[in-house]
Amino acid sequence: MIGCCNPHLQYLSRKREIDAAVRRVMDSGWYILGEEVKAFESEFAAYTRVDFGVGVACGTDAIHLALAACEIGPGDEVITVSHTAVATVAAIEQAGAVPVFVDVEPRYFTMDPGKVEAAITPRTRAVIPVHLYGQPVDLDPILETGRRRGLRVIEDCAQAHGARYKSKRVGSCGDLACFSFYPTKNLGALGDGGMVVTPDPELDQRLRLLREYGWAERYVSHVQGMNSRLDELQAAILRVKLCKLDEDNAARARIAQQYDAGLVDCDVVLPARREDGTHVYHQYVVRAPRRDALRQHLRDHGIAAQIHFPVPVHLQPAYRGRLGGSDNLPETERAAREVLSLPIYPGLEASEVQTVLEGVRAFV
Repeated sequence: MIGCCNPHLQYLSRKREIDAAVRRVMDSGWYILGEEVKAFESEFAAYTRVDFGVGVACGTDAIHLALAACEIGPGDEVITVSHTAVATVAAIEQAGAVPVFVDVEPRYFTMDPGKVEAAITPRTRAVIPVHLYGQPVDLDPILETGRRRGLRVIEDCAQAHGARYKSKRVGSCGDLACFSFYPTKNLGALGDGGMVVTPDPELDQRLRLLREYGWAERYVSHVQGMNSRLDELQAAILRVKLCKLDEDNAARARIAQQYDAGLVDCDVVLPARREDGTHVYHQYVVRAPRRDALRQHLRDHGIAAQIHFPVPVHLQPAYRGRLGGSDNLPETERAAREVLSLPIYPGLEASEVQTVLEGVRAFV
């Protein structure tokens, strides 16, 4: 079966370097918040073109801690989208805040900047645009609204490591940005991991307190914090993979070009790309009117295409009917009915790409 991702293959392609990094950590005798984490925080922040990076346990914690660092909590509202991983919304609620949804742009599946202003209330404190599938959000109008209305803009970059919006890497535009290093991500660990990046030294220091019980010195809590620490093993592995991130993203782009050329005359809508952005193809997502039948046809032919995300957050049992903005999201709901992710990852063989193309063409 040809899957949508293959983290094990990525490990095998860097096995010698990763094994050496793991041995280095094991031999050091230091396994939590040591030199590997410090080095990776610095290297990833430099890659993203920001001043500070704070490693945390996962991408969900990254969003939670970013909100907490901005002192956003109970009674506050945070504008985001429903067409996203539930982690975005779960993190807002973990911080005690209330998610408020706006619709997505139909071509790009990302937050519609024109919908943000109408969603703002006196309780609104932040906007979390999600760079989805590797595609950057149209950030400038959102940043302008945030500045004008006194709102924090926190980028969710969990699916867009290395993507660019205009001349900037995603993650370098807002007040803070949050990354996940889940194994299937463009930059994936061999376990969980996450990071918050920011240009603000005060937010950086507050994040470091919050991620470890509020400790400025060991065992003394200066603020109410939590336990969310990136471990040394994952940091060492991610340092190896970071050196190859642009190369891996370029491989994804080449596969996307093959799909574009091979599916141009098929009855599916191919991914749109912003002219002023760089898509890094965490997923290659098409729209298909008969999506479920196409997915089953592909599975019958050994191709495990996936749906990201089949049920918008506002329609899931835990959230249905209780979050703001959920009564007017037609593009979100249409996308959920039509999107399908085709296999794409570095190391996907040319013959496998051809199998996917033939499978889609045979159906449509």
